[in-house]
Amino acid sequence: MELFWYFMIYSFLGFLLEVAFARLVGAQKRDRKCFALLPLCPVYGFGALAILFVSQWTRGLGLILLGGLAATGVEYLMGVFYEKVAGVAFWDYSHMRVHIRGRVCPLFSMFWGVLAALLVHRVHPWVAVLTAHIPPALVPSVMLVLAADSVYTIALLRETGDTDSLRWYRKG
Repeated sequence: MELFWYFMIYSFLGFLLEVAFARLVGAQKRDRKCFALLPLCPVYGFGALAILFVSQWTRGLGLILLGGLAATGVEYLMGVFYEKVAGVAFWDYSHMRVHIRGRVCPLFSMFWGVLAALLVHRVHPWVAVLTAHIPPALVPSVMLVLAADSVYTIALLRETGDTDSLRWYRKG
């Protein structure tokens, strides 16, 4: 169950990172979650799992390069998933000079590489200790909430075609 908790924790930390980044750059849309209810960004959860996977074989610059590449692959696949299944795009890099279908770009791939090194060397040791203390009995209920929110979110996004529909707490 460690991988499940890693996914959840890194999805939440990714949400916090997205909110901080949006505030730092003055983005108009400052709340950056990808679920209707849960404050999670699953691209970070899956990206972190990919980084942890490749970190078994590489260190140093190799971790930055392979980790960045692995997370970029996840970002591209998540972009395709959101577009094909949910009918929305949470991000669009088409304004960048170099990009692949607006889903990934070199600048954010570099960010992923830096995050890979930080994740493996600074963050993950703490997360591993934290997850070791989560009671196994919690897993089914958290999985149920995640599954229910996932189904509801996909249905909502498909119906509205707009990520702003997830900002239900802002509706007047």
